[in-house]
Amino acid sequence: MADKQDIEITAYLKTFCGWSEGVRAIFRKYDLEWEEKDIIKNPAYRWEMEQKSGQPLSPCVMVNGTMLPDVSGEEVEAWMKEQNLVGENAAKPDAPIDSACTDEEHEAMAAAATAGSTIRMID
Repeated sequence: MADKQDIEITAYLKTFCGWSEGVRAIFRKYDLEWEEKDIIKNPAYRWEMEQKSGQPLSPCVMVNGTMLPDVSGEEVEAWMKEQNLVGENAAKPDAPIDSACTDEEHEAMAAAATAGSTIRMID
């Protein structure tokens, strides 16, 4: 099994998203460090994700140079086990690892997207 310091993770995630939170839950379960690139807060990260993954869906996770496009936390965990990057861990994830966004998460994303924007009327 790989040493945690030998695992380099970049995760392209949404600020509020069930799938993204499931990926984060797996990283927390295994006490892994990751670089998070929020594709909602920074559109340049979305562009970068699309260029690297070849598709527009998230979450996408790059582990040691391998892109896992459009994955759930469950899929990330299974892949890392297959690659012998993590071992068995009986701890339960602190969030669902295989579910979509809730209505509340969708509302939070919509609110975040419009926060700070202003509408200017021009006659």
